[in-house]
Amino acid sequence: MFNDKRSNSYYFSSIEQSYFYINGSFTDFNFKEIAEILMTIKKIKSFLKAPEGDWALKLEEYMKKPEFFDLKLFLKAQYENGITIFPPQNRIFAAFENTQFRDVRVVILGQDPYHGPNQANGLCFSVARGVPVPPSLANIYRELRDDMGCLPPSHGCLKSWAKQGVLLINSVLTVEQSASGSHRGKGWEIFTDAIITLLNDEQRDLVFLLWGNYARKKGVLIDRRRHMVLEAAHPSPLSAYRGFYGCKHFSLCNAYLKKFGKKPIDWQLPFFS
Repeated sequence: MFNDKRSNSYYFSSIEQSYFYINGSFTDFNFKEIAEILMTIKKIKSFLKAPEGDWALKLEEYMKKPEFFDLKLFLKAQYENGITIFPPQNRIFAAFENTQFRDVRVVILGQDPYHGPNQANGLCFSVARGVPVPPSLANIYRELRDDMGCLPPSHGCLKSWAKQGVLLINSVLTVEQSASGSHRGKGWEIFTDAIITLLNDEQRDLVFLLWGNYARKKGVLIDRRRHMVLEAAHPSPLSAYRGFYGCKHFSLCNAYLKKFGKKPIDWQLPFFS
């Protein structure tokens, strides 16, 4: 069965073929080697499964693609080498688990997760309860107060926004501890491009909040005749004064949602964690 090199490729997916081809030709393996390679591929495929709910169906085809396999291969190697990655593995897809595709009304796009211990919880700009509010989030609270009169809570968990249909995603969903930007260029950007494209094509009248140059790059994927796109500087203390303060994105967002018959977001977070 495995003697004809040209016909062998017919039995394998493009991902599997990449393991068997070396320098453009199909390499000879014995049955044991082939079985071991296919078992390795199966383990990698089962690593980092799609988010539950309607996102699983929406992302099914994308998650079979070689580029997502390569991303999983990279992450699996990181874990096996003992590298600490944030957020915890079971929180990587928290944004999708808290906001189903059909419920999305607003998208807030961040850069990559917080890289300090116990901070990242899988929702962009949000931190786990009991963790001090980071400076960027404190600036978001300041703009919320000035724009909507919302009082800043004692915590930094934004889960109540997510439950109302605010998809809180980073462009890159993982990061190595104490190494900001360490997982950029590993495949997450392609994944989040696919998310934005899905929302753009299959939803109507969404609001996209793009803060900072990194998030604004995603704007080319959004049809502004179908959706509202609001852009501003990043809320970081290094840039918030260059246009984030005073942007009034929260009130503009709610005005747009009301215009198209959608329930506005209650931006006031619970006071206590």
